Amino acid sequence: MEVPAVNLKAIVLVHWLLTTWGCMGPIGLPISYVWGNFTVLAVGVWAIAQRDSIDAIIMFLIGLLLTILTDIIHFSIFYHPSTSVFDVQRFSVGMAIFNLLLKPLSCLFVYQMYRERGGEYIVNLGFFSMSRDRSAYQSIDQQDGPCPYPDLERKPAPHPN
Repeated sequence: MEVPAVNLKAIVLVHWLLTTWGCMGPIGLPISYVWGNFTVLAVGVWAIAQRDSIDAIIMFLIGLLLTILTDIIHFSIFYHPSTSVFDVQRFSVGMAIFNLLLKPLSCLFVYQMYRERGGEYIVNLGFFSMSRDRSAYQSIDQQDGPCPYPDLERKPAPHPN
């Protein structure tokens, strides 16, 4: 199944809107929630401005992945629903949770854009490395076939007895 093309501007706009709505009410989330999400959105704007930059799009992807983790931590530690919940609080919490639920799908689309910009999946942790190195592979579209006797010119001709 192929991932449909989604505009990066639409992803940043939707997450900006949901983050803004999530920060509207006094829901008890700390300022680190606001700073983290808006900083990642600023990196998303950088990825929009630099259309060919692999660094910008991978930093936006990593930022989205990190904010998924930090948003879960923020909700689990700081959000405590009270018995007297106002409509603004309910709306704000709903938008913040919807923003969190939408981020994995956005990560999928941003990863697809990363691949379209020429990025490759490379992990190097020192003792463990994994990459997509294609230098050892030979193209099947190659017109010249391999020579059946590659060392024919170097071998001396057999002497007749």
